[in-house]
Amino acid sequence: MQNEWQHTTIGDLCSKITSGGTPKTSNLAFYNDGTIPWLNTKEVNFSRIYRTEKLITEEGLNSSSVKWIPKNSVIVAMYGATAGKVAVNKIPLTTNQACCNLIIDPKKSDYNFVYYYLSQNYLKLLDLANGAAQQNLNSLIIRKFPITLPGVKEQTAIANTLATLDDKIELNRQMNVTLETMAQALFKSWFVDFDPVIDNALAAGNSIPEQLEARAEIRKTLGDQRKPLPDDLQKQFPDRFVLTDEMGWIPESWDVVSLDEIIDLIGGGTPKTSIEEYWTGNIPWFSVVDAPDPSNVFVLKTEKNISEEGLKNSSAKLLPIGTTIISARGTVGKCALVGQPMATNQSCYGIQGKPGIADYFVYYTVLLRVSELQQRGHGSVFNTITRETFRSIKTPICAKHLTTEFHRQIEPYFSRILENNFQIECLSNLRDTLLPKLLSGKLRVPEAEVIIDEQLVEA
Repeated sequence: MQNEWQHTTIGDLCSKITSGGTPKTSNLAFYNDGTIPWLNTKEVNFSRIYRTEKLITEEGLNSSSVKWIPKNSVIVAMYGATAGKVAVNKIPLTTNQACCNLIIDPKKSDYNFVYYYLSQNYLKLLDLANGAAQQNLNSLIIRKFPITLPGVKEQTAIANTLATLDDKIELNRQMNVTLETMAQALFKSWFVDFDPVIDNALAAGNSIPEQLEARAEIRKTLGDQRKPLPDDLQKQFPDRFVLTDEMGWIPESWDVVSLDEIIDLIGGGTPKTSIEEYWTGNIPWFSVVDAPDPSNVFVLKTEKNISEEGLKNSSAKLLPIGTTIISARGTVGKCALVGQPMATNQSCYGIQGKPGIADYFVYYTVLLRVSELQQRGHGSVFNTITRETFRSIKTPICAKHLTTEFHRQIEPYFSRILENNFQIECLSNLRDTLLPKLLSGKLRVPEAEVIIDEQLVEA
């Protein structure tokens, strides 16, 4: 520890500490068409906040204890599952009452340094929480939490060094969002909106069903911007639609089938928890808490790992890369693609396409049907989906070679997403290794910069 580093408290570094509020949820005028970002504590997860899941209106803001929080504040979750976790808001926003919002005085401290310090000392802060049913913090506990730090200039240098890694991580995440959006748009175009079929029907002068007329008009207005598929691929789509009892109008020659007719479900399992050697391996073992952000698509690591012995002595099965995973009990419908071989617990299914049905087509088909699966789940305590639930869902299916072609088209997107995810994991591990050393003064900024530069070159 450097001699010039000083001991103080979080409260002493703040120009203001405040919480938020929740507009009355029953009043739709507080939420509908809202434009004001409103942060829930579940979104506070050691991250930068660029957007929020919910927006509120000016009326909602003025009719509650909600307050504007300036950007670059440090936000600490006080209650529930995320208690003690922190975030930095990169946009002005509002929060609920379970957020403690630290507005850092720039003359006393660098907000990023405080964020990294609290991230590093998360467990120490959480130890101070109270509450029998759940761990709760309060603003007084956070205000009095001790912090040791150098002068502002060195704080900024340390924070900027760590932020270099977070910047790269965020860039990869944003790239993943773009790539996944492109892949999803192609699936929707081919298999939901039937754009290639509409284009063929328009070219052939065939009639367009009423339910597809609006889409056809959009295709017409695009003109040369339609970006038609290569001729050999375009010809693989029909130029007419047929009416079905189950799904309405679908492309001619396509079928309507039960979801279980095109997929195989693979159940999971839990090795005996009392046998320690079953839980000391390196096989990722997926549960719903491991579900990634949808834009990241793939899951690479899990909270718990099992051993080969654990796998052999349970109903868990090793799922190959490209298998779709879906949570099937409790929180139903969380989906991901296997990024490296792994197993799941019994509350999840692995999903593979039947012979000839490509992996990525299966993934997006399941995603498309998640809401139906959730609605058709059952269970008095936990919502549960079973093999019968999949059997009850209808879906249109094209010729198998089109699912393969779709897979081929988006494979470069998903390969890059997977590559980005591995890089994110590598950079996150490096950041977490450097973090305690920089915050304790054991590693100086110039030394850390050399390590980071070497890692970025390798990445």
